[in-house]
Amino acid sequence: MGGGVPEELLTAQETALYDRQIRVWGVDAQKRLSKAHVLVCGVNGATIELCKNIVLAGVGSLSLMDDHVVTEDDLNANFLIPPDESIYSSRSRAEVCCESLKDFNPMVRVSVEKGDPSLIDGEFLDKFDIIVLSRTSMKTKLFVNDNCRKSSKHIAFYAIECKGSCGEIFVDLQKHSYVQKNAGEPEPKELSYHSLQEAISVPWKNLPRKTAKLYFAMRVLENYESSQGHGACEISLSDLPAVLALRKNMCYEMVYKFLYS
Repeated sequence: MGGGVPEELLTAQETALYDRQIRVWGVDAQKRLSKAHVLVCGVNGATIELCKNIVLAGVGSLSLMDDHVVTEDDLNANFLIPPDESIYSSRSRAEVCCESLKDFNPMVRVSVEKGDPSLIDGEFLDKFDIIVLSRTSMKTKLFVNDNCRKSSKHIAFYAIECKGSCGEIFVDLQKHSYVQKNAGEPEPKELSYHSLQEAISVPWKNLPRKTAKLYFAMRVLENYESSQGHGACEISLSDLPAVLALRKNMCYEMVYKFLYS
């Protein structure tokens, strides 16, 4: 999100509507939120919660990118899609969810961006302050994260992925400034984030001993999807023997090979 903006940009209507949250995080944070432009690529059970929350909170604008046509399976995981087939039939997830989100907060601009996240270029990304990807290949995540880092705007990048009942989130804010409250004077701090490529390139033997097993499982599944040309979350039970074989090979490559080479 950008820096502070003139206080008059928070209208009396906005101040009244967001009064409770302003009491929690302050006027300046609300002003910055109202100027933030967010792009969410991949509309599913995880990202719709994010979309709902930031729309209710008064984000500047929200754009949805998901050209997949709504199916009956989507109804079980997406409360933004009405169960009436006449409403969602032959329409994309982004289009249907966009209409529902507009009803949550008419003061927030919600729109649809058609296209494929894997083809997003830097000029397009520069329209946004925050990019959220979900249900995309690792290749696409790396591509978009790299473009976010190349932008002069220092675009914040989030990758959210769920496999069944488990999930993970990757965050790259590049440089994040904050103030640490101590007993004395507040102390300005700056936190540097690593890129997605840097994060997944760390040899497993160098990771903390308490690293969750889910981290390794997600890397195995991503590698399998990539090697087989599958889209995100397209693995079935019939793939299990091959996934387990890949797990064994990756453990050798990432741990034992480094230890004894």
